[in-house]
Amino acid sequence: MSALSRLAVRHWSLAGLAFCVLMMAVALGLEHLVGLEPCPLCIFQRVAVIAAGLVFAVAAIHNPGGRLGATFYGLLSLGAVGTGIGVAWRHLWLQSLPADEVPSCGPGLDYMLDILPLQQVVNMVLSGSGECADIDFLLLGVTLPGWTLVGFIVLALAPLGLLLTAFRER
Repeated sequence: MSALSRLAVRHWSLAGLAFCVLMMAVALGLEHLVGLEPCPLCIFQRVAVIAAGLVFAVAAIHNPGGRLGATFYGLLSLGAVGTGIGVAWRHLWLQSLPADEVPSCGPGLDYMLDILPLQQVVNMVLSGSGECADIDFLLLGVTLPGWTLVGFIVLALAPLGLLLTAFRER
């Protein structure tokens, strides 16, 4: 049996939680130390990281021994990570649009949350705005949503590890 297949729910959950903390530390560092303001899609990506982190934290504390618990936490965390992948992908798509096809800038996220129902806010943010199409930062030729997508793909290893643990259980 390989070393990866012997890891328990707690191990995979702590690894996922640690990676979520790393992703949030980078995001907050770029915001507060570098001065990059997050756009609405960036904020949604942060919410996905935090949601995954919360699932991993609960899974690590609970540390279920059976197949059902590992499957439950694996699917729940995979849902949060998959949502993050989808939002990051959408963000990259907006950034790839020609300038004349970029949606116009809308109201700020705080304002929308104050006056609109949550479902309408989510629909408006996912349809994009001009500020989400701006490229403010490149590292090795990759934009922040590109790096975030890479982060989510790496993070997906933890839920997949949880599911592997579930299938290994008898």
